[in-house]
Amino acid sequence: MSRAFVNEDNAAAQADQPVERQVSAQPNYVTPTGLALLQARFAELQALHSQQATRGELADKQRIADLERDLRYFKQRLQSAQVVAPTSSDQVRIGHWVTFVDEQDHEQRVQLVGEDQADAASGLINWGSPLG
Repeated sequence: MSRAFVNEDNAAAQADQPVERQVSAQPNYVTPTGLALLQARFAELQALHSQQATRGELADKQRIADLERDLRYFKQRLQSAQVVAPTSSDQVRIGHWVTFVDEQDHEQRVQLVGEDQADAASGLINWGSPLG
């Protein structure tokens, strides 16, 4: 067999392995809601993995590999989660709602949340972002 064909086989095998999801180096602060969302996502992934596993030979191997990668990521995120309970104070902290005016005099209201809960379109801003 030509060396070129061997390399193509190796490349095809590597294509089946999903790229690992990067875990942030910043502390994993989460709101109580953020923790519940992480737990729900992990449970959902476990259920999807179980569904694929019960299919035996008919299981989508790429889908299983993707699910296993995501399960590793969310397991790590759950293990490192540091729940920050809402407090009332003079300092803005994770979980707090903040109202501010931008340079065009548009008022915006956002909540500082953990990075896994962040969704700028919904006004949920990662506490570690420049705005956070």
